[in-house]
Amino acid sequence: MTDDVHPLGAGIRLRPVTRADAASLAAALTRSRTYMKPWEPVRPDSFYTEEGQRARLAGLLADRDAGRSMPWVLSDAEDRVVGGFTLNAIVLGACHSAVLGYWVDVELAGRGLATAAVRTVCEVARNDLRLHRVEACTVLHNVASQRVLAKCGFEEFGVAPRYMHIDGEWRDHRLFQRILHDGPMTGAED
Repeated sequence: MTDDVHPLGAGIRLRPVTRADAASLAAALTRSRTYMKPWEPVRPDSFYTEEGQRARLAGLLADRDAGRSMPWVLSDAEDRVVGGFTLNAIVLGACHSAVLGYWVDVELAGRGLATAAVRTVCEVARNDLRLHRVEACTVLHNVASQRVLAKCGFEEFGVAPRYMHIDGEWRDHRLFQRILHDGPMTGAED
């Protein structure tokens, strides 16, 4: 279920984000700011504050409550946020799809946590949200994220020129998708 906590090993778990995560999110994003700079939009300094994260969480949780997104965090044994994973742009109807975005704290990068979490998010997308497809994209030179997606069953299906404004420029992106099932649609059809 989407509100379940999913252990990923080594004391790390994937769990739904809460309003109480604002300070911990701000600390993790500040810690990882330089590391994530090549893959992120330019953000104002206020984004990296507890207040900035509180405002961001209000939007994320409103979108979740409206069925448009499902945000999770990675948290460690002390419940400190060490990453974020979100299914955005959830569309039902004939598509039954979503767009995946994610990041892992600089202190834990390269340990397989993104792969474990992406696999778990895809299981939830298929089994609980009943989605048919999940899409993700990466800047052309984000090889580490491309490896994560490939390990999780995503296939590249194209390149989008000047797709997102990342690190101060419109950047080309590789587009990936994972088909979760080809079975009949069940659940809400609209």
